[in-house]
Formats: sequence, C-alpha cells, structure tokens
Amino acid sequence: MFLHLREDIKSIIERDPAARNGWEVFTCYPGFQAIMMHRWAQACWSRNLKWIGRFISYLARILTGIEIHPGATIGRRVFIDHGFGVVIGETAIVGDDCTIYQGVTLGGTSLNSGTKRHPTLERGVIIGAGAKVLGSFTVGEYAKVGSNAVVIKPVPAGATAVGNPAHIVQKEVDTRASSHLFSAYGVTPNGDDPLSKALHGLINHAARQDEQLDRLMALMKSAGIACPSTPECDKLDSVKLNKLVE
Repeated sequence: MFLHLREDIKSIIERDPAARNGWEVFTCYPGFQAIMMHRWAQACWSRNLKWIGRFISYLARILTGIEIHPGATIGRRVFIDHGFGVVIGETAIVGDDCTIYQGVTLGGTSLNSGTKRHPTLERGVIIGAGAKVLGSFTVGEYAKVGSNAVVIKPVPAGATAVGNPAHIVQKEVDTRASSHLFSAYGVTPNGDDPLSKALHGLINHAARQDEQLDRLMALMKSAGIACPSTPECDKLDSVKLNKLVE
C-alpha cells in the first residue's frame, strides 16, 4: 500500500505548481487519495474479495468524487488532478506517469462481461478535462486528449486527439522529444491542428493571389492594355483572418 507513496507525491508536486509540500498532497488531494484507496480495493479484488473491493471503491467515490473500479489497473505516478467526476471502468489500464483531469470517463461500449471493454492508456498520456475515451483500444505513449474530446478510436503515440468525435493530430517527425513534455489539460497549440493549418494555408494562398493579380493589372496598365472596370471590393486582410483562426 505504501510502496509507491513517495514517488506518487513527488510526481504530483512536479506537475502541479499549486502543490506546496508532501503533507498537503497527502491530506488535501482527492486524486492521490482515490488512487491510494484503489490500491486497497484492487488488493481485495485480486484476492477474490469482490464485495469488499467494491465497497472500498464506493467509499472512495463518496470521499473523493472519483470512481475507479477495483478491477482497473492503475500504474505508478498517475496523477488525477482535481478529479471530481472521473470514472475509470473495470478493464481500463492506465499506464505509468499518466495525467487525468476532472470529468474524464474511461468507459466501455460493449456489454459483454469478461471481455476487455475499456481503453488502455500507455505511459505519459494526458487526458484533458471532460474528455470521454470510450471503447477497448489503446491511446499511445505520450499522446494527449484535449478537453471535452470524445475519443472512440486509437490514438497514435505522441499525437493529440481533439473534438467530438475526436480527430487525430499527428505528431511531426522532428518533434518526438517535445511530445514527452508535460502539457496541462492536453492543450496543443493551434499550429498542430490540421484544420487550423488548412485554414492558414488557404488564407495565405488567397493573399498571395491578390498580390499577383495587383501586379498583373499594373503591368497590363503600363503596357497600355485596357481592361474592363469591375466594382472594387474589400481587400483581403490576411493578418486579421489568421488571428481569427488562432
């Protein structure tokens, strides 16, 4: 029960600037307390003391607002931040160094008892507040799930899933090291979002076309080529539009 308490507390202090010391984490952090009680419940569950395991899980939910089924597998240095409303299902596997924020559900979509129904989070995964990860699939190492995303398919290692239903933001080849950096709430800059990239590209392309048309009109006018006049329209403000996309 107490084997990994010290490293759990240390990992929370490293990831939460509001945590001042170990005593504060031990006494005031419901995510830490829920995981500690889950270890008691899982010990009972694995020894076929099913009712006692479920009852400890029930008490933990009352005390912390976090529901972890005693059959779930929770790794080392897992941090459930704030935690209220977190639900982790029976066959879920949460790997080492994962971070889960409030309102997260690791749920199942199958009603077949005895099968793997819940997701697997590999090492270092970050699940943002309110996200729902539903089904028996894997979220790869150091992947991120943005707040309020609904994930129903696998997420590759180092990638980010955002939206409802979630779409995958692939990591760049040269940013593998940066994918291991901690990112609170699974937030990813807009530059990593394929929709944001597409919109920026379209805006910049339209701005370049406007410039080319202006040069062509000026050359034709200087060569004495008459062009029929057309009603003037507002110029494309690429800077303003790019800021709106951001």
